[in-house]
Amino acid sequence: MNLTLRVWRQKNANSPGRFETYEARNILEDMSFLEMLDVVNEELIQRGQEPIAFDSDCREGICGMCSLVINGIPHGGRRGTATCQLHMRHFKDGDTITIEPWRARAFPLIKDLVVDRSAFDRIIQAGGFISVNTGGTPDGNAIPVPKPDADAAMDAAACIGCGACVAVCKNASAMLFVAAKVSHLNLLPQGKVEKDRRALNMVRQMDAEGFGNCTVTGSCEAVCPKEISLSFIAKLNRDYGLATLKGK
Repeated sequence: MNLTLRVWRQKNANSPGRFETYEARNILEDMSFLEMLDVVNEELIQRGQEPIAFDSDCREGICGMCSLVINGIPHGGRRGTATCQLHMRHFKDGDTITIEPWRARAFPLIKDLVVDRSAFDRIIQAGGFISVNTGGTPDGNAIPVPKPDADAAMDAAACIGCGACVAVCKNASAMLFVAAKVSHLNLLPQGKVEKDRRALNMVRQMDAEGFGNCTVTGSCEAVCPKEISLSFIAKLNRDYGLATLKGK
């Protein structure tokens, strides 16, 4: 298939950006979206032009690096699908595809389609860990965990930190990301010792990074490639509220 791409090009955060038009020719329907961009970049390099900068790593829907807004929707709008898992068979010959970076104040642009998401790293550093000394490695069955709690913790831990929730939110809120990272530890016995401090510190860091407020439109859940539930935001609000009342 042959496609027309409208790609956001921007040298750096201080330079003006613009859409550039490229032709993607002889694209196979079994290619992933990133493989299609690889083909376009190879042609650009052969012509002596600057290739399109975009993030990728594992290309298996695990690392969360593939941060592209495709036709106005983060990751392209296929349910439970990251950009690297999006295949060209979902497009038609002759389509025009618009490709943009995540757009949020807390995700400053680096170049073209690449943004700096280190704000997420700083939120994790604020409390997304367990520092309690538990001694030697306990037996797997030594600490009973109710199955509903274990299942919910695993669902929250599925978050890959891609930032699609921020990119799609009209307020650029990071609540779904923070809620998942707080909840998957707070639900388990090992994480309950630092439960209050974790909720307070991570929410405070989120606010300090400049993310917007959550107004629960549900757009974040709709584009999340791991389908993280809005129910985790409700849990975070409860955990944060209780921690505030305790004055931790």
